[in-house]
Amino acid sequence: MKVDLLVQNGWVYRTYRQCFEKADIAVVGEKFYDVSPASCYEADLVVDAEETYIIPGLIDVHMHIESSMIGPAEFSRAVLPWGVTTVAADPHEIANVFGITGIKRFMDVKTDLDIFYAIPSSVPAAGPDYETSGGVMGEEDVLKLLEDGRVICLGEVMNYRDLVSLQDTKIKRIIEQCQTAGRDIRIEGHCPSLTGRDLAAFIRAGVDADHTQQTGESVLEKTDMGMFLELQEKSLTPDVINTVVTHRLYENVALVTDDVMPDHLVTGHLNRVLRLAVERGMAAEQAVYCATFTGARRMGLHDRGMIAPGKQADFVILKDLVHFNPLAVYKSGKRYENGSGEEKTTYPDEFYQSVKCRLALESDFKLNRCKIKNGKALVSVMQVQESGTRICHGKRWIPVKNHCLCWQEAGLCLAVVYERYGKHGGVSSGLVENGLKLPGAVATTWSHDSHNLLVLGNSPKDMLLAQNRIVHMQGGYVTAREGAVSASVNLPVGGILTDGGLDKLAEDLSAVRKELEDMGYKNSNVIMSVSTLTLLVSPELKLSDKGLFDTKERQGIPLVEKYECEKGKG
Repeated sequence: MKVDLLVQNGWVYRTYRQCFEKADIAVVGEKFYDVSPASCYEADLVVDAEETYIIPGLIDVHMHIESSMIGPAEFSRAVLPWGVTTVAADPHEIANVFGITGIKRFMDVKTDLDIFYAIPSSVPAAGPDYETSGGVMGEEDVLKLLEDGRVICLGEVMNYRDLVSLQDTKIKRIIEQCQTAGRDIRIEGHCPSLTGRDLAAFIRAGVDADHTQQTGESVLEKTDMGMFLELQEKSLTPDVINTVVTHRLYENVALVTDDVMPDHLVTGHLNRVLRLAVERGMAAEQAVYCATFTGARRMGLHDRGMIAPGKQADFVILKDLVHFNPLAVYKSGKRYENGSGEEKTTYPDEFYQSVKCRLALESDFKLNRCKIKNGKALVSVMQVQESGTRICHGKRWIPVKNHCLCWQEAGLCLAVVYERYGKHGGVSSGLVENGLKLPGAVATTWSHDSHNLLVLGNSPKDMLLAQNRIVHMQGGYVTAREGAVSASVNLPVGGILTDGGLDKLAEDLSAVRKELEDMGYKNSNVIMSVSTLTLLVSPELKLSDKGLFDTKERQGIPLVEKYECEKGKG
């Protein structure tokens, strides 16, 4: 018997036993033909893998292509060299801008990377009463997407209140559509703060996975309740890793990326998460299991995730089990080189004209409608944390002078959101603590999840400049200091994507990141932290184009809770 490819003498990963053994791998066409201790096949191509490790292609079952700010073809070219051969992409960012039209534009692109899709469950994420999006996903859109075999799950369900409501709600109808689709459509969840009875109700409603930030305690509670956990980088704390290892929860866990920024993508993807899991205390054999097999099984991708006869021949050759940087990547039996056969994503003209909000005025940054002339006001503030996307709900007394809130004098930043789709032109404001320390501003249309235009700063002249530049650019990121633009990223496709290459994008975003850090913004991922000030499904206090919201209770919060006049003055 002559095979197409024979890989000899490598340490091959044995999935069910979670170990490595010396073996030869025979490939015919796109599938593994045989895996044996010493093969006797002739082959058209023989590869000597002596002193290397061979693992299945990495499988990322919870991620968003748009977080890397590039289209599917460029994303494929970026991640395959890191050993990622299959992803399940939730395109809810492009859906929030363009609805099902944006999703189909993604799905039409042919790539070497195997991209399966989730149906965005919540567009807009919190609902039209809370934020304005460009696109809206309805039940008819869900039915259309369910007809495509590449659709394998319902993307992260976020709307807890509608999900457990006694009323007939849209999300409950969408879940029922998926459950009665005639094939196994998994229901993915987003429940960072649910526990106890609330968590039980969430799971009873049909959602049995979560990818949000975990603690050791939440890992135990959620897995005990039958949830499958998708652990991204921010969840790989020593506490979480110790909990998984101590209780041997590998069957209930997959490693995922969720969001990878462009300037991070050039240094790694899921292989980086795999490396971190090992650094934090998970054995390499178990970490590989959670980066390949468990995710494939979760999503019903039974033709991949292990090196075995009849499975798709996706595999990665590694020098060691420490760095997880591939020596070679094989996709469907062929060594991946440079993606020259992949298409460039093309977009219609209207995708380049999606930022339709007005230019900012200097008056937008003056909070001058206080009920008292002089005194002080108790205000709600969004408190940025040094890690993760949680924004705590704080309260501060700040001065009021001549009917104006003196937010600069109080050492706060001002956040302003502009509705950018030309629907009603709404503008809302909130105050931010632990934002920029030095005078300056940042503006972006990459603001989760509805991607309205957000400007944050403590210098009105720089805020005005940054917002105006974003509108003229038709989207992206801009930082400004001392009356001049200091860094920018051009994202003209829907205000969230470039139509260019990754390297230039990564360089530009790195400059924006450095500017934010130099201005004193402190967070483990400053880009994501700024972009999630508007994420209404993440705790605790967030801002949309329709105002400030307590994200757990889904209640509007007034900026000013109460006033106190100066003695003897009105």
